Amino acid sequence: MQIIGFLIVFPLIAALALLLIRHNAARNAIVYVSAAAIAAGSIALAVGYLGAPTTYFEFSSGLIDHLCTAISCLCVVVIVAFAVRYRNIFAGVLALVQIAAVLHVEFWYASEMEVALGLYVDPFTVIMVLIIGIIGSGICVYALGYMEDFQAHQSEGAKDRRPTFFALMFVFLSAMFAIVTCNNLSWIFTAWEVTTLCSFLLIGYTKTEEAIANAFRQIIMNLAGGIGFIVALLFCATQVGTLSLADLIQTGIENPQVVAIPITFLAFAGITKAAQMPFQTWLLGAMVAPTPTSALLHSSTMVKAGVFLLVKLAPLFLLNPVVSVMVMLVGGVTFLLCSFMAISQSNAKRVLAYSTIANLGLITMCAGVGTPEAVWAAIFLIVFHAIAKSLLFLCVGTAEHHIGSRDIEDMDLLFERMPRLARLMMLGIMCMFIAPFGMLVAKWAALVSFVDMDQVALILILAFGSAATFMFWAKWLGKLAGIAGQPKNVELTVHASEWIATMLMAFLLVFACVAIPAISAYLVEPYIVETYGFLGQAIAIDNLLIASLAVVVVVIALFTGLGRSKARQVDVYLSGVSRDNGERAFQNSLSGQTVATARNWYMDDIFGEARIAPVGVVFNSVIIGCAVVLALVGVTLV
Repeated sequence: MQIIGFLIVFPLIAALALLLIRHNAARNAIVYVSAAAIAAGSIALAVGYLGAPTTYFEFSSGLIDHLCTAISCLCVVVIVAFAVRYRNIFAGVLALVQIAAVLHVEFWYASEMEVALGLYVDPFTVIMVLIIGIIGSGICVYALGYMEDFQAHQSEGAKDRRPTFFALMFVFLSAMFAIVTCNNLSWIFTAWEVTTLCSFLLIGYTKTEEAIANAFRQIIMNLAGGIGFIVALLFCATQVGTLSLADLIQTGIENPQVVAIPITFLAFAGITKAAQMPFQTWLLGAMVAPTPTSALLHSSTMVKAGVFLLVKLAPLFLLNPVVSVMVMLVGGVTFLLCSFMAISQSNAKRVLAYSTIANLGLITMCAGVGTPEAVWAAIFLIVFHAIAKSLLFLCVGTAEHHIGSRDIEDMDLLFERMPRLARLMMLGIMCMFIAPFGMLVAKWAALVSFVDMDQVALILILAFGSAATFMFWAKWLGKLAGIAGQPKNVELTVHASEWIATMLMAFLLVFACVAIPAISAYLVEPYIVETYGFLGQAIAIDNLLIASLAVVVVVIALFTGLGRSKARQVDVYLSGVSRDNGERAFQNSLSGQTVATARNWYMDDIFGEARIAPVGVVFNSVIIGCAVVLALVGVTLV
């Protein structure tokens, strides 16, 4: 329990220090030391509970309950203050509605309900703690160099608000640790709303008109999810008689109908946090934030809070067909349509955003299925998506600062202009869509689970969505490696902090792919057996070992010879009379001049956002609305 307390409290202390100390060298030292301490604490927790069954810790909820209520009130005060300042009435009203519901639940019900076992650790928690503690702290280190360049690119005389930025990053880490280690649902809700507020403030960091608009879009949608969460707490208190997550799950297994309403609203909260359609626009708009924000909050960790909750509730979805259908269809439609829309994007961060939403949709779909095989797939999808997307976001942020663009079409010659970074970016892309990397292994497990449940619609969704995934990732991968030349190497000025973080993500990615058999045997499978009582049909260990060995071969081939090549470089051959090799201009058959270019096919008229997004928004809105109504009136599907 001491380690859990450290992981929740220490980031808050670091955040306070970063907010007060504004000297650049001191800030760097605090971030390095704090990140190392948080990562070490996460590893210590994992080592201490590796292979152990779920462990609960007695922790009096009285004082913490009042503290959580105060934090929730403070969050609302901040939101209302910004709503008044920027005249966004809707956000202010939603915040006031939420706090009224919070106070009602706290003083009428929660104060009389003691959750003695307030904290816990299980194998799934260990996985999440490692993701938050190692990846999250690594991104904070990356932000040191990135934000230095970011500040340098601001207009002269612009206020340096990096202390606030770094403080919010560490507050966010604290809240995420609380979400995955608390058994008291009211505590989870408070941490849930803290992540929402941190996201709001970081999206609006630049204070441009676009940033403010997107920040309010995020806060409005996530406040709606927060209201859903607090409604679930109300029904937990009045119908289930507990605010303990473990007791809720156990009661739901014994009597599914009793928990139908609370898990419907909890699923709704998870769907909004995971940016599933019709709430996908808040995550897309969040890409205006500095890249470390995108990597930490909106790819690797914050959105994982939503799918974490859904996966925890997966056994109950299996027993509640109404909620199961809602979660499966919302996730499936989101995965399919966002994969299609990613095809039409050339902005790298927007491609990553759509890919993130789509992969969260696949995880949501697996959680909705609720079988042991589907949960196995969902957990591994969480792991590999978190690492690979963090690596890709960091690579895109560094590339943008050194080539002046985040557009995929401007990444010609990146293999020579930034040879190390390009290889790291290619590693992240390959992990997302090709064998033998972990994402494909997890997708195969998802396919097996859909087949076992005779879910033909989900099988088709997975097939077509994966085909779209292959198309947009292959275009980007080809752009990185498809054109040769002799450009100047511009990665020599990349900050050491950025290299430390990107190399850490690359190492974690390779390690996780190679260690799939061990992760499965010592973390994922024990969680599933403890949750369901049996394992189900897991992927055979020999197949996992073959995939691990193949990953090693691919990585060696990708990075062998980096920086050591003595091959003689020659001019690009343009199949004709060259006019300007640097510009790739050559004399064509009519004696005119033609510039050789290579551009991907984006098919905006087929897969454009304006054409596809409304379909998903309307369909999923209807599905969610119907599920909520059916749950409230007590209808169950047979």
